[in-house]
Amino acid sequence: MSKESVSHLGDEQLFDRLAEEKDRLFKLRFQLATGQLENSARIGRTKKDIARIHTELRAREIEAAEAAAGSEAS
Repeated sequence: MSKESVSHLGDEQLFDRLAEEKDRLFKLRFQLATGQLENSARIGRTKKDIARIHTELRAREIEAAEAAAGSEAS
């Protein structure tokens, strides 16, 4: 997942993707604990994907707050 693939998604899709990635991280950690995980780098990639989604959601939140503040000032 790249920044471009996150920025074009709608809010609902981002929340869905976030839930999917958190579930994937849980499953990967479980596999790591039970010795079934072959590629532990997937955990790091999944964490970064979650961070990208959180960053995009926060950027949208800030943008909406600034737009609301701008409309109040007018």
